[in-house]
Amino acid sequence: MEVSNDKLREYTRRMMIARMRLLCKNGFYGLLLMHVKMNLSYEKETAWSDFTEKLYFNPNFLEQISDRELDYVLMHLILHIALKHLQRKGDYEDICYEQAADIVVNSNILQANCGDLDSISLDAFGGVQPHLVPGGREGFLYSVEEVYQMLKQHVLEENIDSGWDDHTLSRENQEGDGDGIFQDRLWQERIMQATAAMQKRMDLKSAGQIPAFAKRYLEELKKPQVDWRTVLDEFIQEEINDYSFCPPDRRFDDSPFFLPDFNEKDYRVEKILFMIDTSASMSDSQITQCYSEIKGAMDQFDGKLEGWVGFFDAAVVEPKPFMDVSDFMKICPEGGGGTRFDIIFEYVMEKMADTPLVSIVILTDGEAIFPAEKETQGIPVLWIINNETVTPPWGKVARIRGDC
Repeated sequence: MEVSNDKLREYTRRMMIARMRLLCKNGFYGLLLMHVKMNLSYEKETAWSDFTEKLYFNPNFLEQISDRELDYVLMHLILHIALKHLQRKGDYEDICYEQAADIVVNSNILQANCGDLDSISLDAFGGVQPHLVPGGREGFLYSVEEVYQMLKQHVLEENIDSGWDDHTLSRENQEGDGDGIFQDRLWQERIMQATAAMQKRMDLKSAGQIPAFAKRYLEELKKPQVDWRTVLDEFIQEEINDYSFCPPDRRFDDSPFFLPDFNEKDYRVEKILFMIDTSASMSDSQITQCYSEIKGAMDQFDGKLEGWVGFFDAAVVEPKPFMDVSDFMKICPEGGGGTRFDIIFEYVMEKMADTPLVSIVILTDGEAIFPAEKETQGIPVLWIINNETVTPPWGKVARIRGDC
């Protein structure tokens, strides 16, 4: 069935106005919606998403719902995408998991509307959508996995069903998003950007509130396990002492670590290469923890930390430079194959030979063969290992928990 040009313009205008309305009234959701494309389709009866960056609306469904209901649908769908609900599903039972995901999403929407039930009391969907866990507490207090376990343990008298939301992939996306780590990192960045923007406009009553899940996410991301100022201070100071202030390797010519005022309060740490292991043995949560550690280092140095972030498995992804947290949060991971450490030093020698690196920090589970120390060509290496079982044969080692 084709949509006439007049109707196409009408629906497009309506969805664009809805997004603009959310930018004004519920800015967090409006900002996230700026990253998705809206499409018309008759494939399904209501509205759905591909769980990456596309929303779909059946034109007949658009005709049936009010503007207020359209706002709710947009908020609902974008939260499913941002929270990666489909990708987190795993082997959970379909119906129970879908109920848990809807409870979390709807409760966050309710919280963002300052507890105004009327704002999501949707006649077309049978009234207020499910937002409470068994026991009566709000769903935004929990993750989808926690709500799922509550529902499984609770004998439901009736099946909770939102009546419209289709959680399955559309036909053209049944093979999945193809790059889960990249998409996960991308939406984490977008959540952080939307939250930061909202924090700047919290004095505006019409801006809406930051959802609870976003606040929890940011708090978790702000908790590095490594005392980076101490580790890097000691690490670089040891390297200075090892050189006994003899003429340093050419790679250290521009390094502030060799200046007499090294321990001055306001010194700047530059030219550090962070390499994150994105091989198959590293889970998404472990890779996220690596990000938390690097961001923690930047926070502990009050933003006076510059360098590059790269990724590696059996190959090296070109490191990207960063000068501040904003630059860093735009860098997304790539990888997923086997693991080799020697390729890091090969890459540095071939591609960064003219770059005076101060040190290389490698965040990994250590599940690979360690090369000979001579392959570093004199560049100090700090290993950040996410377990207690692997100990590199050379270099300095710090450890973080890999189950965060």
